[in-house]
Amino acid sequence: MRVLAGQTGLRAVVVIWGVVLNGAAFAQSRAAQAPQAPSTAPLTDRTPGATGSEGRPAYLQLRYNEDWSFLSDESKRSDALDRIKYIPLGHEGWYVTVGGELRLYYENFRNETWGSEPTDNNGFWLQRLMLHADWHFGERVRVFSQLKSGAIEDRVGGPRSPDRDDLDAHQLFVDYNFSTEKNHSLILRVGRQEMSFGSSRLIGFREGPNVSLSFDGVRLLGKYKQWTLDGFAVKPVEVDRGFFDDGPIHGQTLWGVYAARPLRALAKDDKVDVYYFGLDKKRARFNQGAAREIRHTVGVRIWNLSPPLDYNYEFAYQFGSFGRGRINAWTVASDTGYTFHAAPLRPRVGLKEDVTSGDKDPSNPDLQTFNAMFPKGAYFGELSPVGPYNHMDLHPAINLKLRKQVELLAEWVWYWRASTRDGLYGAPGNLERAGGASSKRYVGQSFYTGLHIDLNQHTTFDAVFARFLVGGFLRDAPPAHNTTYFSAWLTYKF
Repeated sequence: MRVLAGQTGLRAVVVIWGVVLNGAAFAQSRAAQAPQAPSTAPLTDRTPGATGSEGRPAYLQLRYNEDWSFLSDESKRSDALDRIKYIPLGHEGWYVTVGGELRLYYENFRNETWGSEPTDNNGFWLQRLMLHADWHFGERVRVFSQLKSGAIEDRVGGPRSPDRDDLDAHQLFVDYNFSTEKNHSLILRVGRQEMSFGSSRLIGFREGPNVSLSFDGVRLLGKYKQWTLDGFAVKPVEVDRGFFDDGPIHGQTLWGVYAARPLRALAKDDKVDVYYFGLDKKRARFNQGAAREIRHTVGVRIWNLSPPLDYNYEFAYQFGSFGRGRINAWTVASDTGYTFHAAPLRPRVGLKEDVTSGDKDPSNPDLQTFNAMFPKGAYFGELSPVGPYNHMDLHPAINLKLRKQVELLAEWVWYWRASTRDGLYGAPGNLERAGGASSKRYVGQSFYTGLHIDLNQHTTFDAVFARFLVGGFLRDAPPAHNTTYFSAWLTYKF
């Protein structure tokens, strides 16, 4: 039996949703709070509770990073669902936290991927259900488990790869903590898990699409003084559409280490990340052809997200082999913004500039195309037909706080190919257009506007309208129709 399948299932979800919102809405505190700057994250990356009452945590993207142990003190419980956020198990320090997510998403394209997809004039519905249990057995042992279900209705052409998964284990891992000291820790994590590093430019769990990405493998997480360290060896998990049939992709292996610490040379909120990632992909495809790819990435990120002046700069270099050729690729990414706290609506004005290298000669076995590997889903926003491979973009944006719980954003993005000898790629790394069809560099431009509302501590509403206007390269490599996009979704987390 398929979980919540068909018209009846989605209509039932809407009815249940109404009951949930009316029966378990969070009673927000009226305590004064410090002004908050608009967020720089894509709308699908926002979490409920970010503007919640003072002293209560927000729900996180990585749910296993939430800590609800403070609710062991029953006097601190203020929400109807707090009783399931800390359930004692009969021993000191033994408890379980239960949580979940329900997301109902409407999406409508006119000329999806510039007309490459079948025409869909009515749009379609996506539904995501998640349920997790976080088991703590004292200070050393922990088990985290999470189920997922994704459904889709009414899309002409059927589900895309991350649209449908009837029911499966999204995460199931065991932690063993070798050290319980306050400033030092060493945790061994084994099993299926989500992963995200930095801004999720290279490794993320694909929050935007209906079914998120997880990895099977082992991690070693450590803290020493001001350093945090994360070493891992994993395989990405394939999304299959049935019941408990998702398995690791055996033709791909990912490994690496990520380290981060405050950057004392500058202000106290400045931070630096350094990393190395390795990828072995048995069959990779780029504009010049398909071959085995063994790619090594070294990078550095310097960032400060504290207003009024925030920034996020990243540089990465890649080397290795592609078939019998050598890899020589790179990327530079920047995001700089300033928040005017004293101005009406507290606007944040920002500018992003990104470049990813492209292949110089498809007839030469050497490869210069940058590979973003496993990037976040909504890379340039909810409408992201261009991916971070052989590209350049210029991306001004403005965010406005209409009220404490309401944010409006508007963005404009111009795209070019970095190399006119290489093709155009989508966000997952698929080749959308071969490079030989045109010598033109300009791909197109996209206008994007979005609305985000925190309805209460558990619930958010978002809506996006976007328009992509094709440029010279796409006109030379048809189909090349302008794209119109609209989406709206409601997210409930507990």
